[in-house]
Amino acid sequence: MKGEEKKSIAAIMAAVLLTSAFPMTAYADKISDLEDQINQRREEKEETENEISKREDELEELNETTEGLKGQLNTLNANLTEVSNQLEDLESRIQAKNKEIEQTEAELEEARRIEEEQYAAMKKRIKFMYEKRDYMILELLFGSSGFSDFLNRSEYIQKLSRYDRNKLEEFKSTRQSIEETESRLQEEKEELDELRASVKEEQNRFAGMVNQAAGKISSYQREISETEAEMLEYERQLEEQKNDIAQLQEQLAEERRLSQLAAQSAWRDISEITFAEGDRYLLANLIYCEAGNQPYEGQIAVGAVVMNRVMSSVFPDTVAGVIYQNRQFSPVASGRLALALAENHATDACYRAADAAMAGNTTVGNCLFFRTPIEGLSGQQIGGHIFY
Repeated sequence: MKGEEKKSIAAIMAAVLLTSAFPMTAYADKISDLEDQINQRREEKEETENEISKREDELEELNETTEGLKGQLNTLNANLTEVSNQLEDLESRIQAKNKEIEQTEAELEEARRIEEEQYAAMKKRIKFMYEKRDYMILELLFGSSGFSDFLNRSEYIQKLSRYDRNKLEEFKSTRQSIEETESRLQEEKEELDELRASVKEEQNRFAGMVNQAAGKISSYQREISETEAEMLEYERQLEEQKNDIAQLQEQLAEERRLSQLAAQSAWRDISEITFAEGDRYLLANLIYCEAGNQPYEGQIAVGAVVMNRVMSSVFPDTVAGVIYQNRQFSPVASGRLALALAENHATDACYRAADAAMAGNTTVGNCLFFRTPIEGLSGQQIGGHIFY
C-alpha cells in the first residue's frame, strides 16, 4: 500500500507540474515583456528630458537675443525720434525762410515800383526844365522880387534836382540791398533744403533699421512661442511617460504577484468547471463588447482569456466572477456590458465563440490578458488586440 500511495502522489505531482508549466512560462514572458517596456519607457523619458533641456537652452538663447534686439530697437527709436525732431525743426525753419523770401520779394517789388516812379518823375522834371529852360530863366528874372529872390529860386531848382538824384540813388541802393537779401535768403533756403534731404535720408535709414529690428524681434518671439509650445508638448509627453512607467511598474508588480501565485498553484481542466445557467449569455455579450468588430478568431481569443482565468487558481473560479472582477474588463466599468446584456447585443458569431471557449478551444494558448496594441508590448496579435 505504501508503494502504491507513493506512486499516486508522484502521479498527482507530475500532473500538477504539467498543468502549471505553461502558465508559469507565460507569466515569466509577460514579466520580461513588462520589464522591457519599462526600460523602453525610461529611455523615452530620458530622451524627452533631453529634448526639454535642449528647448530650455534654446529659449534662454532666444530670450537673450530678443532682449538684445529690444535694446537695439530702443536705441534706434531714440535716434529716429531725434532725427524726426530735427526734420520737424528744419521744416519749420524752411517754412519761416519761405515767408521771409516772400516778404523780401514783396519789398523788392515795392522798391522797384517806387524807383521806377521816382525815375519817371525825375525824367519829367528834367525834361520840363530843359524844354522850358529859357522861359524859366525869364520867369526867375522877371518874377523875382529882387536879386536875392532870384538866387533863392535858382537854388530851389538846384536842390530839387539834387533831391531827385539822391532819391534815385537811395532807391537803387535799397533795391540792391533787397536783391542781396533775397539772394542770401535763397542760398540759405537751398542749404536748408539740402540739410532736410540729408536728414530725411537719415530718418528713412533709421526707420528701415527700426522695422528690421522689429521684424527680427517678431520672428524671435514666434520662435520662442513655437519652442515653448514644443516644450509644453514634451512636458505633456514626459508626464504621460511617467504615468506609463508608473502604470507598467504597477502592472509588473501585479504580474509578479500573479506569477508567484501561479507558481504555487495549479490549473484546472475545462472538464472540472461547472457553468451557471447564464454564463453563455454573459460571455457572448462580453465578447460582443470587447471584440464584436474583430475577426471570429479574435472573438474566440477573448472567450479563451476568460476561460483561462476561470481555470487558473489565481483568478475567480466562475465565469461571472472573472468577468465582474474589479477593474479587469472595461465594458463592465463603462456600463456597455450592462446595456448589451439588457438588449442582448451578442451576435451569432459571439455565441459560437462563447461555445467554443467554454468547450476548451483557444486561439491564444493560456494567455490571461489582452489589450489594444501599445509600443513595446509583445504577444500574439489577432485583429486589433494583443494577447499575452
